[in-house]
Amino acid sequence: MHMTCTPPCKFEFCWLCLGAWSDHGERTGGFYACNRYESAKKEGVYDETESRRERAKNSLERYMHYYERWASNQTSRQKAQADLLKAEKDQLANLTYIYGIPETQLKFIIEAWSQIIECRRVLKWTYAYGYYLDDKVKSDFFEYLQGEAESGLERLHQCAEKDLHNFLTPVKFESTETTTPTVAEFGEFRVKLAGLTSVTRNYFENLVQALEAGLEDVHATAQAAGTSIAGTSSKKGGTKSKKKQHTKPSSDHTDDGWPCERCTFLNPPSVVVCSVCEKSRY
Repeated sequence: MHMTCTPPCKFEFCWLCLGAWSDHGERTGGFYACNRYESAKKEGVYDETESRRERAKNSLERYMHYYERWASNQTSRQKAQADLLKAEKDQLANLTYIYGIPETQLKFIIEAWSQIIECRRVLKWTYAYGYYLDDKVKSDFFEYLQGEAESGLERLHQCAEKDLHNFLTPVKFESTETTTPTVAEFGEFRVKLAGLTSVTRNYFENLVQALEAGLEDVHATAQAAGTSIAGTSSKKGGTKSKKKQHTKPSSDHTDDGWPCERCTFLNPPSVVVCSVCEKSRY
């Protein structure tokens, strides 16, 4: 129980009752107990004090949670700005040299980095918004929208940062030979990056619109869901439920491709997994 404050203070005290250590000894319980604290606790002397300490601790932890994520997105945004300059200065020219594609057809890379920078700015300030949000229902809805947007942004950022690097650096094998991805593979990368850029933009537009509206839609949605559940329950009436059959989605887009149910990206008909969010078609 004996504590000593760091220099230059060096005050010695009991960490339970916070009293001076000079007032402690065998009569107060020795070095491993504090009778003063135990007796005062039974009388309720420390209840309010401990409650204040716990509230202060929780408040500090909550603040650090939101601040660290605010700072993390600020750092990521600054790095993305540097990566954008690097892409404009060097990477587009290198890709043109490697694949013979004009720089005018590589603007999708610049658009992706610009979208990342803007989304990092928005996401950074959503944590400040969330810190002051005290409505439980709105908070849950906000965290859902924020999580969807952040997940999409992370996929886009990884694609622009890591996947692009594979087309700038030749791949080395054990035989020390190097190989460069084909033009067709670069075309697939282009479709993926452009799709992620579009999907992420939609996520953040929905998030911003919800915040601008004060997250009021959540109450209407919850009320409508409650009404729907009540209506469904009243219709059951003891009838046996039919086994739900799994059917394939409509094939209206068979010739042109199929839209993903999750991110709405229009995929080519030859694939069964979304090229953007990797959700299965069936």
